[in-house]
This record gives sequence, structure tokens and C-alpha cells, in this order.
Amino acid sequence: MADALKDETEQTVTIEEYIEELEAEELEADLVLGGDEGKECTYPSGYMKRQAIFSCLTCVPSGNAGVCTACSLSCHDGHEVVELWTKRKFCCDCGNSKFGEFSCKLHPDKEPENSENSYNHNFRGSYCTCGRPYPDPDAKEQIEMIQCCICEDWFHDNHLGLNSPDEIPRDEDGEPVYDDFICEKCATTFSFLKFYPSSLWALPKQKNAPSVQSSTENVMENDCLTSLSAKAIDSHISQSEIQADCSSSLSQPESSSTKKDSTCENGTEVNAMLEDNKARPEDRGSTATCPVGVDIIEATLPSEKAGPMFLLKKWRELLCKCRSCSEFYTLKGVEFLIDKEDTIEEYEKMGKSKRDEKLKQQEGAELNFLNTLNHVQKIEIFSGIADMKNELHSFLKESFDSSKAVTSEDIKGVFENLAKKKKQRLT
Repeated sequence: MADALKDETEQTVTIEEYIEELEAEELEADLVLGGDEGKECTYPSGYMKRQAIFSCLTCVPSGNAGVCTACSLSCHDGHEVVELWTKRKFCCDCGNSKFGEFSCKLHPDKEPENSENSYNHNFRGSYCTCGRPYPDPDAKEQIEMIQCCICEDWFHDNHLGLNSPDEIPRDEDGEPVYDDFICEKCATTFSFLKFYPSSLWALPKQKNAPSVQSSTENVMENDCLTSLSAKAIDSHISQSEIQADCSSSLSQPESSSTKKDSTCENGTEVNAMLEDNKARPEDRGSTATCPVGVDIIEATLPSEKAGPMFLLKKWRELLCKCRSCSEFYTLKGVEFLIDKEDTIEEYEKMGKSKRDEKLKQQEGAELNFLNTLNHVQKIEIFSGIADMKNELHSFLKESFDSSKAVTSEDIKGVFENLAKKKKQRLT
């Protein structure tokens, strides 16, 4: 008896807490699902730029198939389903050849396979370099995981290839100061980012920004290169010219004005680069005006071992879109980098916009319903709402004052009182 009372007490929440929790869950679901209400299979839309994807291990134990939100609800309800959050450029597999004799209930007419889909071990319910599930049933404490914005795998913060999780850029409260993370494996392909100035990077305290210089060179020279690389965006000078200018400036005493110029904060530098990119749309096809200062297809990329990368907000907007760089992105299969709609931020904006639109439609439907009622019916509706408001107010006040747990009998009593009031009003 005592154990039963203890369990009931642990599950007790206030009405306000319950409503807030529901609203937070609804908002989170809308953001993850991109506003998809899960009514129609997304297969006719083809390879969508980004959508929520699920893997059904009951139907495809090998984990090399993914289904959309609607199919996860309509076709795989009650199955062992792995939620994968979102995937880019993915087409729903539900009911294709990977599912054997199983047929999709919403859109059965599908090609045998979607050849452009990409799958990883996440589809089997395992994550990170350690291949463990999440949540991990064998772990004493669940370790935070970070998603790579390129391969879209998830990594424990102690399996990132760093000496310590303390190297992850965070503020004094432990909150991340980076916007995107690129894992150690994907960072090899993205070593070209080291040609860009420090305005792209989120760095832990007392760490130097990645640069094209080797780690054995002077720290002052690295700072100089960072500053001059930013200036190269306006003057279009090459990396060799930057290095020459840097060597020259380091041989001279630094004045206060020079020192001030070389310590520009990241935010100012980011804004300057963004404005510069917007100001020169006609240069996008010319490698001569590339902000990087080199042809990255022909250039020798930094050869040192690539570590994980942490990038600041809007870093994608700073990427060069000249002909040479665009060809390089396509060659490496990362052309999605310069597509704004690929980002999680844009995807969540779309989900929030659809949510707001849905709420407005619901409000409009309520008003339209009221407009169909005559005067007597409207009075009855408003009287019922007033009775419910008063009854709930009395009930909640009594509950708060006594601090007692709310039972099903208490709720039943509220609706019995409302029924009595309605009967009295109609007689």
C-alpha cells in the first residue's frame, strides 16, 4: 500500500506543468517533422531536401531502408521503429523491394529501390564510432551526443577525436557556442575550410583558429594571416601574397593602429564577409574573385591530420560560390552546403511556419462554426464556457490550497457538476 502511494506521488504534476509539457512536446514534434502532419506518403515528392525519416527493424532488420512520417504511423504502427530525426535528399522506401511482400498502404506503387538514398548504421539503431544504441541500456549515465552536419551520424562528446570533451567550444554555462559540427572523418574532405579566416570557427578558450600555416610556426604569424585573409576577400589577393605581406609586417614594429586592426572580432568579420558576398553577385562565376584566394580544385590542401570542426552561425553563407568552388563542392558530393534550404535552421523555420498556419486555420474554423449558429445557440455555447471556467477555477483553487493529488474521481466530479448546471439552465 505504501509503495503504491509513493508511485502515485512521484507521478503527480500540476495542471500548468502538464499543459506546458504538452505544448513543448507539440512544438518539438512540429520542428522535427517539419510541419508534416503524417497523412500522406512523401514518395511522390521524390528526394526531398530534408525530411523526418524512420527505420523499421521489424520489416527490414538489416537497417537499409527508411520510411517517411506518414508510413511510420500508418504502415509500421506497433513495429520496432528507429527514429532518425531528419535526413537530406531521401525518398521514402516503404513497401519497395527491401520490404519483401509487405506493401505500403498509402502509396503502394513504388520503384524497387531508391538508388540515391544513403544509409548508415543509424538505420540499425547504432550511433557514433562505438556503434552503441541511444539511449544505451548498458550505460550508467547517458552521454550527450552531437550530430555531424555532413554524414548526419551522431557522436558521444567523448568520442570526437579530441583529447577531452572540455575542448568542445562552450560558454561559461556549458552551452555550445558553435552552430554546426563536422566529425573527424568528414573533416578530411573539408580541409579546404582552413583556407578561410577565423570568422568561420568556434574555438575553445586559449586555442588558435585553424589556418593554412603549420603548427610549428609563430603564433603572431598565424594571427597576421587570419587578419590578412579577411582583407583578401576585398582585394582578391592570393595566399602567397598574404604570406608575403604577413612576413613583411612581422619584421616591422607593430603600431597601436595596426594591432587594433589585426584583432577584429569574429562578429564584425562575419558581417563584413556577408556584405561582401552579397555585393558581388556578378563575380560568382569567376575564380579570379574567389574570396579564398586560390583555386581549391588545383590547390594543395592542408596535409596535417584533420580533427573535428566546430563552425559558427552563418558559416555556410560565407562559403564562396564562384565557378571553381562550386565545381569542387559537386566533385566532393557536398553541393548541398550552398543550399540554404538544406540547413536544420531553415527546416525548423518551415515547421514553425506550418504550425502557425495550422493554428490560424483552427482559429478560423472555430469562428466559422460560431457564425453558423443562431443567437440562442451562441448564448448556450458561451454560457457553457463560462460554467466550465468557473468550475475549473474552483476546483484548481481547492486543489492548490489542500496540496492534495488529483484523482480520476475528482475529475469525474467536475464534469458531473457541469452537467447539473446545464440541466438547471435548460429547465
